[in-house]
Amino acid sequence: MNFKSPQINLYVDHLEKSKAFYQKLGFTQTFVAEIDGKPVHYELILDGFKLGIASKESTKEIHGLNPGQNRGCEIVVWTENTDSAIQYLIDNGASMLSHPHNFLNDLRSGWVQDPDGNPIQIVSKRKN
Repeated sequence: MNFKSPQINLYVDHLEKSKAFYQKLGFTQTFVAEIDGKPVHYELILDGFKLGIASKESTKEIHGLNPGQNRGCEIVVWTENTDSAIQYLIDNGASMLSHPHNFLNDLRSGWVQDPDGNPIQIVSKRKN
């Protein structure tokens, strides 16, 4: 058995809004699935990490799944400056979950949530 090409899929209420949000983080669209000419799933990539976003509506209709508000995982994005990155995301539709703060010996981190409530950790190495 050989597994390969892992990715995370997020189920969202507002597919186009979510796509635009993640593109502002630097993700690039690599794939779109359409049903009856309507996008229902996008795949985006950032620095080798693949993220899928699919509409909750299509997930229910096509696959019989009933996704809810799952906060059992998060997306982590490294940056050069946590504070300015979080402010950029807030300015572009994110909501604050945890203000930037120092932790461990050399990291600074904070959390926001995307327009559908999925948590995103923004982390950087502190400069000494």
